[in-house]
Amino acid sequence: MPLSPEIVTEMQVLRMFDTSTNQSGLKVHSDASPDIINATRRLHEKQLISQIDGGYLTPLGYECSVHLQQVLQILNSKPLL
Repeated sequence: MPLSPEIVTEMQVLRMFDTSTNQSGLKVHSDASPDIINATRRLHEKQLISQIDGGYLTPLGYECSVHLQQVLQILNSKPLL
């Protein structure tokens, strides 16, 4: 399954959240790039974040963000030879 530019931008937004605490949210301002604003809206529609302009990760959003960070950490690690 190819990754669309929209999905890639949604992943970029999810990476902005700090998963080490549930007290840290995100606010996407109106002067952010249209791609980021639209990705944030889509994540809210998918019930991964609490507000249309960011807010906090929902329980599903938290799980998704943690898995995304784990995948990226694995893919960015150097191979053990």
